[in-house]
Amino acid sequence: MLLRASAVALAGALTVSAQAPQRPPGFSERVDVARIIVDARVVDGAGQPVLGLRADDFSVKIDGKPARVDSAAWVGGDARADQEPLESFHAIDPARSQPEGRLIIFLFQKSLEPSRIVGLMRMLHEGRDFLNTVAPNDRIAILSFDSHLTIWTDFTTDRARLEPVLRRGLLLERPSAVQAATPISLVERLEPSKGRRTYSIEKALQAIGEALEPLPGPKSIVLFGYGMGRLGWGGVTMDRDYEPARRALLAARASVFSLDVTNADYHSLEAGLQLISEETGGFYARTHLFPATTMRRLAGALTGSYVLFVEKPESQRRTHTIDVDLTHRKGTVMARSSYEG
Repeated sequence: MLLRASAVALAGALTVSAQAPQRPPGFSERVDVARIIVDARVVDGAGQPVLGLRADDFSVKIDGKPARVDSAAWVGGDARADQEPLESFHAIDPARSQPEGRLIIFLFQKSLEPSRIVGLMRMLHEGRDFLNTVAPNDRIAILSFDSHLTIWTDFTTDRARLEPVLRRGLLLERPSAVQAATPISLVERLEPSKGRRTYSIEKALQAIGEALEPLPGPKSIVLFGYGMGRLGWGGVTMDRDYEPARRALLAARASVFSLDVTNADYHSLEAGLQLISEETGGFYARTHLFPATTMRRLAGALTGSYVLFVEKPESQRRTHTIDVDLTHRKGTVMARSSYEG
């Protein structure tokens, strides 16, 4: 997402101020600086969020060159009292101000293969327990993919609607008609009829990304899956639908957290899960040995993220790499690895 902020019109953490010398009437000087938004999640060695970071705690490189971080604001829960609030960003785009609570999608990739169905059932149980850790104003939607994309619930804060889907509905029942939620809806832009025409997990992710893009703020997609890509003689290659899915997720500021349900220490199709998580600012984890530990790690990562406003360098390149690290504190940073434009 690109932003253009006037250095004369805006002040404070979001801007670069410039005082022009006195000019005769009728003349003015204006400096425009292009910026990009980078959502960065930072966790410590125990998987818990690192709080209290500011702009100078981050080091960002674009195409291998240092880029100035103008400001950093925390979005999520457990913020420190001295943390810069997100409200200071609303001056840039009031129409897309951040809603209260997090937006989280549970996406279950279903398969009846023995090496996968056991893990899926295990993670459905873990998902029910996870509902007890979210805040009252967090909104969660549940979707699944087998031969096509199925929508079970729109974004909701009602845990009583979510729990039955995870307990038995997703495996044993057919979904009921889903009505668009208010004021924030996924179904409004992703109708069930469109889901029924989505025939690959990559296409499903693309459709979800496109539906999420108009919604403000960062989003999280928890993919309980078994793999992406095509296995051939040369190994795993990504389907041609992967690139449109990646672009849609990046445009939506949606990070994918891939929780592998396969009962194996390694399998070929995990490469696709690892790739989509790395490129969107999430993480990949196997779940067949210590699922509860993985869910605690997930809870820490989803606690919140830092919204970084980074000066965009002038360049003719279409795709740019992004590297985000810490300067003064210790921790692991999860952020998207590229942007377009």
